[in-house]
Order: sequence, then structure tokens, then C-alpha cells
Amino acid sequence: MSVPGTTRTRVGKYELGKTLGEGSFAKVKFARNVETGDNVAIKVLDKDQVLRHRMVEQIKREISTMKLIKHPNVVKLYEVMASKTKIYIVLEFVDGGELFDKIVNHGRLKEDEARRYFQQLINAVDYCHSRGVYHRDLKPENLLLDSFGVLKVSDFGLSAFSPQIREDGLLHTACGTPNYVAPEVLNDKGYDGTTADIWSCGVILFVLVAGYLPFDDSNLMALYKKIYKADVTYPSWFSSGAKKLLQRILDPNPHTRIKIQEILENEWFQKGYKVPDFEHGDEVNLDDVDAVFNDSKEHLVTEKKEKPASMNAFELISRSGSFDLGNLFEKQMGLVKRETRFTSQCPANEIMSKIEEAAKPLGFNVRKQNYKMKLKGDKTGRKGHLSVATEVFEVAPSLHMVELRKTGGDTLEFHKFYKSFSSGLKDIVWKPEANSSDSRS
Repeated sequence: MSVPGTTRTRVGKYELGKTLGEGSFAKVKFARNVETGDNVAIKVLDKDQVLRHRMVEQIKREISTMKLIKHPNVVKLYEVMASKTKIYIVLEFVDGGELFDKIVNHGRLKEDEARRYFQQLINAVDYCHSRGVYHRDLKPENLLLDSFGVLKVSDFGLSAFSPQIREDGLLHTACGTPNYVAPEVLNDKGYDGTTADIWSCGVILFVLVAGYLPFDDSNLMALYKKIYKADVTYPSWFSSGAKKLLQRILDPNPHTRIKIQEILENEWFQKGYKVPDFEHGDEVNLDDVDAVFNDSKEHLVTEKKEKPASMNAFELISRSGSFDLGNLFEKQMGLVKRETRFTSQCPANEIMSKIEEAAKPLGFNVRKQNYKMKLKGDKTGRKGHLSVATEVFEVAPSLHMVELRKTGGDTLEFHKFYKSFSSGLKDIVWKPEANSSDSRS
């Protein structure tokens, strides 16, 4: 699906597309299996980081376990590959967006709908726990919906990589988003992955029904205090059944916190509950996992790079809000979410220089690689440093699209940054309503 005469990035039998998400250890890319035409998501890990953090055995164990997990509410792991410098984890591509976006766009859910998603979440968590896999970073952004509205938990067993289990059998690294993590995770006395995941499920249920977080404060220490005390005020629209269940889940003492089996038997939870229907015991081949971690040279794949990634009209349309191409070219001064884009008729090198010029006075450190750039704010904001990834795509020889994505920090801060940043890019943004002779004025 690329413009004639150009190449796309290929890894083995997969053609890589846009970046879907980014974390401290990995990047997730959209990809297509060129042999079958199926869409997948590929998680890309840096081998050096894996070795530096001594995570090889843990990642190997978790990837092997994830290959064995086949549940309708968990994103499937198909295979794993490696190049000389990277590890590629091939996952099911879920096309219905994040559950988080549903709340952002439409506000809180009706209790029956929230319960339906919560039931699927608990089914997934229960199944994975029974196989010794813990998530440790459950939050609405990790809950995806497929095109039928079925909940799929992503990053199960692949979320953190960094926590270490010590001899006491407890995890000892505080990870995850502070608003969703259990009190025992924050105090570094060791915690049980099972009870910590249950707490996060409770916070998610609260968010679904309330439309906002149970524990929130711009001051991190004040937020921790609220979490330690489980200081929750329940809105009037919560039914008594939902409130009672949440009080048992959001218990700051992990030893008395409700267990999954008790949640499954709870009267409020049971309403309209369907036991998950899926096949068990498929044969699973772990040869690819062994090959990746045994430094087997014969199984290495290569990643073929090119100039700015090319984009054809179909991809251009798919990135706009609807099938109206006009959406791509409107002035991006309205409310910006976590991702935004603009088009330019300037050469790619000129666009890269302009982005750097506009970002530096705003206090951003710039890292460039090919036609991609990472901007990192030097000030610590509400949710850490604001960081932004940018990439230049070639739509046609004389037209480029520039995509900006927030990869860290607060969305509101990203919105403020973009307002200042975009004013420094006015002379390179293409305004299609202008004539071609003055489109760069």
C-alpha cells in the first residue's frame, strides 16, 4: 500500500506502519502480514536495554507464558522475532480503540454497561492469575475494544518487565500509573501481584461508573495519602450493590481485600454474567522464543529502513477523523488530545529544522533519528516530564504530513505546548484554501 517506487519498513514477513503507542521500554507499531494480509500490532523492544536491566530470563519466561494464554478478553501473542538490536513481539491488533476514549468522548457509562466491561476484565485477570501472570499496570488505556465491543486487556505479562521478585516471593518495584496502583505497591515492602491487580480493577470500575478517578490530586504526596487511606467519596448515582463491592475491592489492607473468587460470587457482579466460552489446550510452539533468547544467528530478521515513510491516499484518509479529507487540514488550534497532525509542502529536512527551532525556546530537549524526533520537556509537570514524538511522512513528492504524539506527561500540558509550538510553525503549515503560489506564505 505504498506509493510506487518507494519501499516500506519490513521485518520478516511484516510490513511496519504507524506507531500506535510508546513506553519507556517499548514502542508498539501497526503492521501487516504480507503473506496473509492480516493486521497485527508489533511491540518493539531494544535488546541493549533488556540486557542492561538484566531482564532476559524474566522476559523469556513472560513471553513463553503469554504464548500459552488464549482467552477472548486478552490480546493474543502470536510470535516473537529478533534482529541484531531489537526484539519484536507480534500481537493481535484490536481495532475498536481504548475503553478510555469511550469515557473521554461520552462521559461515564451506565452501570449495566460498566458491569459488562468489568465482568470481562475480571474474567481476563482471573484466567491470567491462574497461570501465574500478573499485569501490574491495569488502567483504562490498557483496555481495548474490538469492533464488536468485546474488551481485550493488552500488555498482560508484558507491561512492566522491570519488577523483580525477591526470595520472599513478592514483587518489589512500584510501577504503573499512580492513580491506579494499590497502596502496598507504593510503599516498597513487597506486594502480591494478585491483590494489586484486584485494586486496579476496582479503580477502573469506579472510573467507568463515575466518569472520574476515585483518587486524584495534582500533588503526588497528597495523592499517595488518599490512596493509603482509601479516601473515596461515592457519587449519589452509584447503586448500593456497586458501592458495597467497591468498598471491599478498595480496601487498603491487601490481606482483607476481596479475592477474585468472592467477586465472581458477588450479587451485583453476577447480574447478567456470562461464563467465558473458549477452547483450552491448543498446542503452542515455543521454538521462536528459544531462538530469540539463545542468540541464534540463523533466525535473525532484518529491519529494512527507508527515507520518510510514504503514505498513500487510503492511509491519509484513515488517519483523518472521518472520510472527509478536510479534517486533515483544518487549523489545529482547537482542543488537542494525545495526537495531532498537520501537512506541509516544505522539504522534509526543512520541516525537521523548523520543528527543532520551535521546540527549543519552549524548553524541550531534541533527539533526532532519520525523519523522527523526540522532544522532552526539561520541567517536571503534573505527570512527570512532557514528552512528544514527531514523525514526517511523505504523502506525495511535494507534500508531507507531520504527526505529533504525546508519549509522556499530562494531556492538558500537551495542549498548552501545542498552542505555543504551532505558532512557531505557521510558515511551513500548508493551508489548502490558499493558492499553490502563496501556500507557503
